[in-house]
Amino acid sequence: MRPHGSPEDLQRRRQRAISLLHSGLAPVAVAQRLGVDRRSVRRWNSAYKRQGARGIRARPAPGRPRRLEDKARRRLQAILLQGAAAAGFATDLWTCPRVAQIIRGRFGVRYHVDHIGRLLRSFGWTPQRPQRLAMERDEEKIRDWVEKRWPLVKKTPRD
Repeated sequence: MRPHGSPEDLQRRRQRAISLLHSGLAPVAVAQRLGVDRRSVRRWNSAYKRQGARGIRARPAPGRPRRLEDKARRRLQAILLQGAAAAGFATDLWTCPRVAQIIRGRFGVRYHVDHIGRLLRSFGWTPQRPQRLAMERDEEKIRDWVEKRWPLVKKTPRD
């Protein structure tokens, strides 16, 4: 499993490990200080001895590149925060098909509807369901009933 952090962060950690090794620390102590496995420290040291700085340099993150660049992702978040009604929809509810439609229309990128949830989670957002309330709901009458009528209706606990 790939460790967390950008390729540059990981390279800095490997360089730090090499400098600590050169200062005389043991691989186990370096591993503890950096929060990595001692075998990783030994592997980095071996790569450094074989290839020099080239052996521990940053490599691009594996996998398919993002379809939306960071700038487009920030613009998408701004659009979504304005609400679905501001984007031209009848209600202010964002659904995955609506978000996919916005991405296709504004950015020219096609996302499968099933992937939209992953995209939104990468923003740190969670799915929410709107609370459905009756149009005729009267909060004042409800509060009055709970305070005055409910104590008369509810059963009292047995002794």
